[in-house]
Amino acid sequence: MTLPLYGTASQSARFSDKARSVLRLRSIDSAAERHVADFALAKTPDDIRRATEADWPSILVVSDGPIDLPSTFTGRLVAVSPKYDYLADGDVIGFDHASRKFRTLYRRNSAHNSFLVTERCNNYCLMCSQPPKDVDDRWILSEIKESLPLIDRATRALTFTGGETLSDWEEFTEVLKECRDRLPATAIQVLTNGRAFSDSRIVDAWKDIGHPNLMAAIPVYASVDHVHDHVVQAKGAFDETILGILKLKDRGQRVEIRVVLHALTAPIIEDTGRWLARNLPFVDHVALMGLENTGFAIANDAMLWMDPVDYGDGLARAVDHLSAAGVNVSIYNLPKCVLPKSVWPHALQSISDWKNGFVEECDRCDEKNTCSGFFTTGRPRFSRGVRAITAQRNELTTLADWPRN
Repeated sequence: MTLPLYGTASQSARFSDKARSVLRLRSIDSAAERHVADFALAKTPDDIRRATEADWPSILVVSDGPIDLPSTFTGRLVAVSPKYDYLADGDVIGFDHASRKFRTLYRRNSAHNSFLVTERCNNYCLMCSQPPKDVDDRWILSEIKESLPLIDRATRALTFTGGETLSDWEEFTEVLKECRDRLPATAIQVLTNGRAFSDSRIVDAWKDIGHPNLMAAIPVYASVDHVHDHVVQAKGAFDETILGILKLKDRGQRVEIRVVLHALTAPIIEDTGRWLARNLPFVDHVALMGLENTGFAIANDAMLWMDPVDYGDGLARAVDHLSAAGVNVSIYNLPKCVLPKSVWPHALQSISDWKNGFVEECDRCDEKNTCSGFFTTGRPRFSRGVRAITAQRNELTTLADWPRN
């Protein structure tokens, strides 16, 4: 099941003329100093009564029921459906006053928090999970800057994603400087196509951010330029991307290379792994990633789908090449049962918790607790190799009755 992170509030009241606000949810009994953005989180009539008695000036109610507020309450109110019952103390949401639309921006109890920076991009990847839009969405950066002071300083990791996160690179580097000052202990990962770093002004600005745990995660889909350029639908992208990676490493910056595996990239993954091992062994991490079948990947399904069991051997050899070169390599988004056993130590639980699920067969699998499972977004595709891993291998069962599409 996919956790709903977007929605429309059923009620709202007493917001200013400002177009949007960022709200932080607080337990009614919280003793922390109150911020102007704080809303008491109420889920029952008794919670509402206690919130008003505790003089909370703003309340967010998670309920479909009637909201019985005393006439003396003159503060801000937001009401949302019970399907957002996961909202908890410390969570942050963005709220549009006119439309009452909201987005959950940050969940304090989650290890998988990410901020969408923009929907604009100068690549047009065939399998893009967030198809780009040519819109003026620069207000998102302002919303992120407003959110950062509200985030728990103990947050272990934050990801910034897009679109191309460096579309407005000057404003975005200011956001990353805010992270440096407010969240110095948090691992900051920025998903970018890396092309902007071919511009020395931008890579120098990135270096000057000076966050102690900042990583640029950059896709390289093949060792052959025209294959990479075809996947991202941008001629010359490969050269710019590689130049950007070289400039980042020349300035001592941390870089992760990402390779998404599908029918255009998986058959040559051994060559790609060998090329990365020989030419970019100094990168900090390489992630070989299963395909999320959503966004453009659904439209291009006939072109892109390849059963992971059909590229498992090549994937294992790519891991061998990278490991032999001393490169830290991981496999993301692929369940262990479809992978050769030799690469299981590299297969991580990588899918964000809000879109991660398992199928019934997984309930009797010995490896479930250390397995990535599946995406629940889009139109999930299941390998014919999915099956429970048990101590008695001869009792493995196939998924003959499972949907393949």
